[in-house]
Amino acid sequence: MSHPTRRGRARAATEQDIRRTARKLLVEQGPEAVTLRAIARELGITAPALYRYYESRDDLVENLRLDVCADLADDLAEEIAELPDDGVLQLFAICKGFRRWALTHTKEFTLVFASPTGGIGSTSGSALSRVDEPFGRIFLAAAGRVLARHDIVLPSASGVPDELRDDLKTFQESLVTVLVESDQGVPVEKIDLGVTYLMIQFWARLYGHVTLEVFGNYPIPMSKPDVLFEAMLIDLAREIGLDRS
Repeated sequence: MSHPTRRGRARAATEQDIRRTARKLLVEQGPEAVTLRAIARELGITAPALYRYYESRDDLVENLRLDVCADLADDLAEEIAELPDDGVLQLFAICKGFRRWALTHTKEFTLVFASPTGGIGSTSGSALSRVDEPFGRIFLAAAGRVLARHDIVLPSASGVPDELRDDLKTFQESLVTVLVESDQGVPVEKIDLGVTYLMIQFWARLYGHVTLEVFGNYPIPMSKPDVLFEAMLIDLAREIGLDRS
């Protein structure tokens, strides 16, 4: 068994310092504040020295994004670990946990889930564009338990718009891989384009609601947004034949 060298340990420690400083800037000032110059100033080193650890600012931001996603997944995993082994209960607990996290970690949410293409963290895509990452896995594993253990109303693959089929087929392949690896007993043949389309629609409604709330973009003032969110979850459950009572 090999052991890290002193230089290797020092490098790892420095990388942790860099990412810790980047996270601090993100939380305190927002994604735009995460610059190599600002990080170097905080650490008392020169900006060019950072290139020994990260190829570019985009590289650093991508690693920071992965850190945030992993922390979110860990938080949600701890939460659902205390719940009964019920896919429906766990899936909707994840939905609520995601909303709660987004409202209390708005800067991290902005970096990971709300950065426009070409902007801060643009390589991240949406939360489910990389289904093999921790957050995607925990979300889809719970969905897999629902598919495997509950008789839900599944849309027909024939009802998927032709214009969306190519995009959905790519997502379908990743979806099958993650659900098989999560060992939830989901029959592979069940993950057709109809189910894939359902997953995308489910996520779009969850993500859309949370994003509107985080950024205060409801078309009217909402004094009880939690009630609206709960109503949305009840509607989602009802539409696919689940009972959340």
